[in-house]
Amino acid sequence: MNEYWEVLDPLGKKIANTGWEYDAINLVKMRGNGYTYRKVKFICDQVIDITSTTDKQLPGQQGLPPGKTRLEDAQQQLELRESNAEVFVP
Repeated sequence: MNEYWEVLDPLGKKIANTGWEYDAINLVKMRGNGYTYRKVKFICDQVIDITSTTDKQLPGQQGLPPGKTRLEDAQQQLELRESNAEVFVP
């Protein structure tokens, strides 16, 4: 699709772009008098494929270092030691 619709206020300022004429008509109806819409066509020119290169990156942008996981410490923290407190029964 090489076209879209612009909704304009009474002063000619663009307030919305939409890909459907139905939506443009609804916006004009909701806004009231003075609002208009128009179809805009654009020409598709050449498509140029661009590939990225990694030789011009700043140092330190090659990715994050591997994370440090210490599962043993986390498991030890979950185990609670038994308490010597007395149980309160009302």
